[in-house]
Amino acid sequence: MDGNEILLLGLGIKSPWKLIDQRLDMDKEPHELHLSVGSDRGTKYPCPVCGVDCPAHDFQDKTWRHLNFFQHHCYIHASVPRVRCPEHGVKLVEVPWARKGSAFTLLFEQAALTLAREMPVRAAARIIEINDHRLWRIIEHYVAKAVAGFDLSKVQAVGLDETASKRGHNYVTVFIDMQRREKPVLFVTPGHGKATLQAFRKFLITHKGQPEQILEVVCDMSGAFLSAVPRHLPNARITVDWFHIVQTFTRALDEVRKAEGRVRPLPKHLRWAVLKRGEADRLSTNQLKAMAELLEQGLDTATAWRVKERLRWVRQAKTPQAARWRITRFINYASELVAENRLLEPVRKALQTLSTHAERVARRWTSTYTNARLEGLNGLFQAARARARGYRNTQTFVTIIYMIGSPAGTVLKST
Repeated sequence: MDGNEILLLGLGIKSPWKLIDQRLDMDKEPHELHLSVGSDRGTKYPCPVCGVDCPAHDFQDKTWRHLNFFQHHCYIHASVPRVRCPEHGVKLVEVPWARKGSAFTLLFEQAALTLAREMPVRAAARIIEINDHRLWRIIEHYVAKAVAGFDLSKVQAVGLDETASKRGHNYVTVFIDMQRREKPVLFVTPGHGKATLQAFRKFLITHKGQPEQILEVVCDMSGAFLSAVPRHLPNARITVDWFHIVQTFTRALDEVRKAEGRVRPLPKHLRWAVLKRGEADRLSTNQLKAMAELLEQGLDTATAWRVKERLRWVRQAKTPQAARWRITRFINYASELVAENRLLEPVRKALQTLSTHAERVARRWTSTYTNARLEGLNGLFQAARARARGYRNTQTFVTIIYMIGSPAGTVLKST
């Protein structure tokens, strides 16, 4: 094997194409290696539609950026033929080293995708020395191609939640397959509310699934989600995940703490102490002192904290019947503690929310699914957004979510 054959192998070029010229331009910085590729006169090429070998009709000059040759930028040049097919007319031939419409070789794009999975796109673009807009186009092409191949014919249980795409009221809604252990993201759509369920229904149908096959939906207590699920997924039972109940009462506790802090001094180090689980090994020395002082003074924040902590007793129920009984007992117990206290209004609202959704919450005891996985994924999505210092638009955030949390990321590894 001579040097030209080794070079062709590294470029991904195969017969009938061959290397016909090479030139190193040292007047530019960085230096540029230009490789000209061609074929013998009279060569026939396969029609890109039917694959029948056809004679060349004319040629178009094309250039592709390739992986660097050592420290030099590398470009491939070729006169690409248009063939005249008896059945399909004049068609531009597809070259083996690049995809149709791309200005980069397949190997270059593969290297770019590898970097983009491991670091912010802007940083990856700097390393491979291209504009980040061009890198985003590469990523979005392959992600869209991978997503188009999703098979949702066996999906029966989904979880959904919204996550912020940028500051302000900008969200995307993420749907996951609750039965899939790894890379569970199925669908991501801009916005939140009823329209996202309609979009998922359409996506499901176009990817070999049917709305009637979805038997369970795990979500939060959003009125938009709760009203849209029966309409678009008619056989699905709604399970309100326990995580969201705890989150509701934790948020109420924090609101009480803030309101009370405006009317009277609270112990130092209290903020994080009340939000953690009330176990000594989870609290620092200062936090333990703050909690002791809080409980001794009998503040309203202490009452809200006791209510939040009592939720663990409900969670320890062994059966759905026991859970329903404990939920009722908990609501009665907490309502007596809260009474008509004005500062504890957030806790009263949380209790009303639990009462309204008690039956959907109790289904958690018959379901094997939890939205904790989706909340964990949301942490990864937000971490990626933070590393990138935000994304230029919502669609780029959607693309990153697919790369991080869906089978599309696995498909891209073999591109």
